[in-house]
Amino acid sequence: MQAERPQSPLPPPALRPYQNQLIKDLYIKLGQGYRRVAIIAGTGAGKTIIGGKICADTATRGLRLMFLVHLDVLVSQTYQKMQAFGLRCGFIKAGWREDPEAPIQIASIQTMEKRSWWRNWKADVVFFDEGHTTVFSQIGQEIIYRTHAQAIHLAMTATPYRLGREQLGDHMQTFVASPVPAELQRLGYLAPMEYYGVPVDSQIQLNGVRTVAGDFDERDLKNACDRPELVQRIVEEWHRLTPGKRTIAFCVDIEHARHVAEAFTASGVSAAVVDGGTPIKERQRLYRQLGAGELLVLTSCNVISIGFDEPSVEVGLLLRPTQSRALHFQQIGRLMRISPATGKTCGIVLDQANNLHRLGFPEDVKEYRLPNSQEPGEHPASPTKQCPNCNRLMWGFVMTCPGCGYVWETELQIITDTLVEVHSEELLRQRELRKMYSFFREQRQKNFREGASPNWTKRVFFERFNCSPDPSWCLGAIFGDAPTLENKYAYRDYLFRIAKHQGKSIVWVIEEFQQEFGPGSWKEIFLKPEP
Repeated sequence: MQAERPQSPLPPPALRPYQNQLIKDLYIKLGQGYRRVAIIAGTGAGKTIIGGKICADTATRGLRLMFLVHLDVLVSQTYQKMQAFGLRCGFIKAGWREDPEAPIQIASIQTMEKRSWWRNWKADVVFFDEGHTTVFSQIGQEIIYRTHAQAIHLAMTATPYRLGREQLGDHMQTFVASPVPAELQRLGYLAPMEYYGVPVDSQIQLNGVRTVAGDFDERDLKNACDRPELVQRIVEEWHRLTPGKRTIAFCVDIEHARHVAEAFTASGVSAAVVDGGTPIKERQRLYRQLGAGELLVLTSCNVISIGFDEPSVEVGLLLRPTQSRALHFQQIGRLMRISPATGKTCGIVLDQANNLHRLGFPEDVKEYRLPNSQEPGEHPASPTKQCPNCNRLMWGFVMTCPGCGYVWETELQIITDTLVEVHSEELLRQRELRKMYSFFREQRQKNFREGASPNWTKRVFFERFNCSPDPSWCLGAIFGDAPTLENKYAYRDYLFRIAKHQGKSIVWVIEEFQQEFGPGSWKEIFLKPEP
């Protein structure tokens, strides 16, 4: 049996302001009498820290908590977070020491099916990690409705949506949520993203691929995706766009993952494979090598979509088509963590599977809600398009490619004799968005040249369109996608002049600077002397 290691002498991790607010919102919901609450926190929002604090609060109050995970590999990760808060834990997991007297039980669903004593363990709180999976397991349903029906049930998830009709809102009464990904990017807690497709002749063709249980059939995907010409092309695109960057690849099956790794190795790039049969210690060794840069490409099948936490990884290869937005966002989320120590400036996605066109960007999420079987729909993906010059993917209303500067025509060409009426409203909306986007960026450039405040741009925009501009439109509006150090120093000085004149704080200056150049960009300019 695996014994507990000594508890960490370090102080518990400090929570970010929005994490504290989420926990406060949760306790308000519980105080209002709700007994089943979903906790929605997107990848990179710090779910394990939030969960650890809730467990610590529960133990402090003398209550007992059962923490359910659906993958064995998550037991160790969960325990490490519990140790950070100094919590005593028992385990319902093969190979780990059982301690029924411990106030917190970390439980693997697979092991629970083979044990029985937990059914009589009086838990005051049951915490469902990856709730969109654990709540719907046979064990999860038994706990909610039979063995622990009187307990408080908390279901943590990065995305509440599931394939199929039954949804998390059918079992949870209400929810609390972290800020959406775009807001966490604006605050500097998530990395900005760049998205690229591949040429049409190198995209995966899904003709003849069946749908089984709501997603593409894996056997059919094998034939569609694991083709030498497709594997070779993604290796070529990686060398063209992201050479030398730490990379993870999401593949269809083990053989596909091996073929991708072999192709990278043959091109002179260090690569390895991780799959469900890879021992935990071997996985951890590979993850460490990837983080250290000793390994550049790690390919996988259904392993690093969940529970993988290596912030330094910059590139993700989407090589497995899916219809699951939850899986899609989990995969992209592996790249959205910030890593100042390694000089990471953004996450980059190379999408051979067309998942971005089908399911959208995490930045599309404007708000969270709790779906149920009566209203199971997800947020619709915003229309995207691919630059014909560099293959970068972006929102449909963007008229100048931020990657290479390619410019689309500003006016839509509408052929009235073939126009379908159902499309007219969407075409008009996209046309208006293009106009708003172009006006805002041109006005922002003009106001900078004239020395006017960035806030004046927003005011002029509001007077023109009677709404506020999308904050993401600020990124690169004045200096483009490749600003120089000289540009950054000039903009810093401009902001300081505005701040001095209007009595703004340094916090305002940094926030405005990051809107133009991206999260964390202020550090190299504000903390280092000018050359």
